Amino acid sequence: MLQHHLRNIAIIAHVDHGKTTLVDKILHQCALFRENQQTGELILDNNELERERGITILAKNVSVEYKGVKINIIDTPGHADFGGEVERVLNMADGVLLLVDAFEGPMPQTRYVLSKAIQLGKKPIVVINKVDKENCRPDEVQEAVFDLMYALGATEDQLNFPTVFGSAKRGWMSGDWKHPAEDVTYLLDTIIGHIPAPPYREGTVQMQITSLDYSSYIGRIAIGRVARGTLAINQPVNLVKRDGRVQKAKIKELYVFSGLGKVKVDTVPCGDLCAVVGIEGFEIGDTIADAENPEPLPPIHIDEPTISMVFTTNTSPFFGKEGKHVTSQKIRERLYRELEKNLALRVEETESADTFKVYGRGILHLSVLIETMRREGYEMSIGNPRVIIKEIDGQKCEPVEILTIDAPEQVAGKCIELVTQRKGELMIMEPKGDRMHLEFEIPSRGIIGLRTLILNATAGEAIMAHRFKEFKPVRGEIPTRINGSLIAKEQGRATAYSMDKLKDRGVFFIEPGAEIYEGQIVGEHSKSGDLVVNLVTAKQLTNFRAAGADDKVMLPPPVRMSLEECMEYIQEDEYVEVTPQSIRLRKILLNENDRRRAGK
Repeated sequence: MLQHHLRNIAIIAHVDHGKTTLVDKILHQCALFRENQQTGELILDNNELERERGITILAKNVSVEYKGVKINIIDTPGHADFGGEVERVLNMADGVLLLVDAFEGPMPQTRYVLSKAIQLGKKPIVVINKVDKENCRPDEVQEAVFDLMYALGATEDQLNFPTVFGSAKRGWMSGDWKHPAEDVTYLLDTIIGHIPAPPYREGTVQMQITSLDYSSYIGRIAIGRVARGTLAINQPVNLVKRDGRVQKAKIKELYVFSGLGKVKVDTVPCGDLCAVVGIEGFEIGDTIADAENPEPLPPIHIDEPTISMVFTTNTSPFFGKEGKHVTSQKIRERLYRELEKNLALRVEETESADTFKVYGRGILHLSVLIETMRREGYEMSIGNPRVIIKEIDGQKCEPVEILTIDAPEQVAGKCIELVTQRKGELMIMEPKGDRMHLEFEIPSRGIIGLRTLILNATAGEAIMAHRFKEFKPVRGEIPTRINGSLIAKEQGRATAYSMDKLKDRGVFFIEPGAEIYEGQIVGEHSKSGDLVVNLVTAKQLTNFRAAGADDKVMLPPPVRMSLEECMEYIQEDEYVEVTPQSIRLRKILLNENDRRRAGK
């Protein structure tokens, strides 16, 4: 394929601004499917977790043909927790489509991914999406994007960006939002006209591995972009590792992306994206270089993790009832396997053989890993999240984040109060439509557990987003959960009779009939301090006729928490027990006497 018949673009945006929906429309526009083919929506979010949560977690490649030009499209995640994915794949693109919601405008993660693209010198096209929403403000948003790019230090060429307006959901894009078009051809023409073709570099071969695929048939597959020269089948090459070591290797098979799949080819020219089979023991960031004269490319820089959690084997009485992989050996293997493709993750062994310390970019980043392991049949216990404290110039420093909250005006005061209690500082407060837009600077410690409080205070109406800013000196104590826990006294089946007698003592996390064990947290105490309760006592039945009829048992429904909420809820001496079918909360020491002894 000729060089000028190729374009590589990455789609970047804040979460939920419509990246994956736009890719769907481009795939349909380029007649990738038969007329009668059932494709469904969000074609690229093909992993079960992505479909359930409605978010993109892993970056994906697809390619389309339009007017004789091959366009490689990379769909990226919008959450800053998966920033590691975004930074890697931007290296494969020559330009970016920056998608912005016509009402919300640039959001924290928009700023985050855009700053990465500008630093790498990528040419942007701005797509203002969802212009069919009521009270949208496309012209103001276009101004805001320009101001943001200017603030991020964009070059003159980058600031001279074309703007496309449209609605990905309705399937149209045009140069003027007041005049809808029929389809997305305007956007594709803009891509061909404005995004530069990859430059052709003569010389020995160079390709950086930016992501990997796995096939049970051929093993691990390296994916990247040929930066110089041409790759060919059976070509002897060297693999240059990140630490400078060099290994001999040979390319067995080459594939390029075509549509949603891959096509086998003999050679791949400079500038195209490809998948390479036959290279052993590679990691992301390594360079495939010439066999005679290997020259490595500069390694990919990835932001530091900000949070750590303890992963350990499940030691509860219900151990091994649901999971297939329950030993520390299995958990260890799985965590180290995850390190191969999850760049922002770190794993550290501890003094105890069955406990591992896992570092990640945020609660969501780690909860996706836990949820994936749980679905693969793993059982484990997880400790509470802790932020990473660094020492910079002899001073203890902690990660600080920029937090934005969009909430109805009448509850904005409550949000400010909750954030300032957690050492947040209000930086910006401005009306945006019928909502108040608040921006804070807050330590990462303060964000743990904040979402639940904000959603409760605003009746679920607030929209929260945050991104890592920098390490700053530690800001002192942050109040944690005040209420204690209700802890089960013995193992058995919870009865409605006992729960009814104890319902004034707090709220329950379980329902009558649930199997419980000693030391399990079954609810939240209405006061501070823990309370040990007996939930397995049944009513004594006698053959005397009772004077009054039995009181009807009326129990409020139990509180159901998601995995992330559980991770944010637990305290120092508690674990979340995760098994393929259940998520339970428990004390680390199950026996009450042991806990008292440890407390002294």
